[in-house]
Amino acid sequence: MATVLKAAPRKESKGSTLTSIRKEGGIPAVVYGKEYGNLPIQIEAIDFIKTYRNEGKTGVFSLDIEGEKTDVMIYDIQYDMIKNQYIHIDFYAANMKVEMDADVPVNVVSEAQGVKDGGVLQQGVFELSVRALPKELPDSIDVDVESLEIGDSIFVKDLKSGARFEFNNDPDEMVVSIVPPTEEPEEEPAEEEEGDEPELVAGEEEEGGTENEEKTEE
Repeated sequence: MATVLKAAPRKESKGSTLTSIRKEGGIPAVVYGKEYGNLPIQIEAIDFIKTYRNEGKTGVFSLDIEGEKTDVMIYDIQYDMIKNQYIHIDFYAANMKVEMDADVPVNVVSEAQGVKDGGVLQQGVFELSVRALPKELPDSIDVDVESLEIGDSIFVKDLKSGARFEFNNDPDEMVVSIVPPTEEPEEEPAEEEEGDEPELVAGEEEEGGTENEEKTEE
């Protein structure tokens, strides 16, 4: 059964109205698309979180606006880290028969042999642009680095694109690399400069003070 997220039209976009929606457990949102243009809506936060967990950012699901269902994808998410609250969601009404571009997160899988040997993994990109029909877009691009030794790299051209999607990035763009560990230079002990007098220890200071006192008394 396809995921369905219910929504309601939203007429006002005043700051006070948007704040009120959030306080009541909703999220202000908008739907973009040829059929809708730019349609303001609101959704329930709990329902959106469930949908987002199930479908991810590139998943296609059904948005139910007062009984009218449309296939959509999440286009943009605004989230307030301080308030731990979703601020606004943009949905894109996708044409299921037309290919589209989307940024898909890169997921590094396993631990590289080079890292076990002391190397450091450097990730060149955290997202890759892919082109596919909306329902063929992957949730993530898994990059297995287990066999990489120190000095090895994986480029976009090394990734096996799915049979139903292709990469838009430069084929020679580096995705991950295992580099040698950085060695910190050893600090040389500081040399004493000529002319510097050694510091007197407490005992020496006391003895010197006693001699001076005796000479004064004489």
